[in-house]
Amino acid sequence: MTKLIYATNVTLDGYIEDERGAFDFGPVDAEVFRSHTDLLLSAGTFLYGRRLYETMAVWETDARLAAQSDLMADFATAWQTANKVVYSTTLTAASTANTRIERHFDPTAVRELKAAASSDITVGGANLASQAFKAGLVDECQLFVWPTVLGGGKPALATDARADLELIDERRFGNGVVLLRYRPLGR
Repeated sequence: MTKLIYATNVTLDGYIEDERGAFDFGPVDAEVFRSHTDLLLSAGTFLYGRRLYETMAVWETDARLAAQSDLMADFATAWQTANKVVYSTTLTAASTANTRIERHFDPTAVRELKAAASSDITVGGANLASQAFKAGLVDECQLFVWPTVLGGGKPALATDARADLELIDERRFGNGVVLLRYRPLGR
């Protein structure tokens, strides 16, 4: 069955970015990068908020990234191949292929997308993921927990809604990052 997966990098204290909007928690080593690439390869569609989309679009618009290594080329190819749905009230056009703009997050449309999909869907961006959690759409949450404490910033998870989860897997990386995979109870 197709899953909607919220995946994000997060600090030990639960933030995806600091108070200035930066998310430079440390160097990504090959093992963590490969895990992110594998996640992209498992998904056929990415749901993004505008800001995360604009950050990720460089994987298609800047060929120098893919030219740096085979690992980065694999990531770029996986990103470019997938369909992207960007939720934005300000973007008028997409800068990448396989991308459509939606003005508002519509839980019914996402349910229909899940029902028709032949591979998993990822949701990226804390605000968008919060809406998906509240609508009961998230089937799995993958947190790449970095050994960093920020003390403030943008939280990775909704602060105004409760979700009870069960741990389904964990993986420890050599650089201290831990991947925690959860699913909502009862799924």
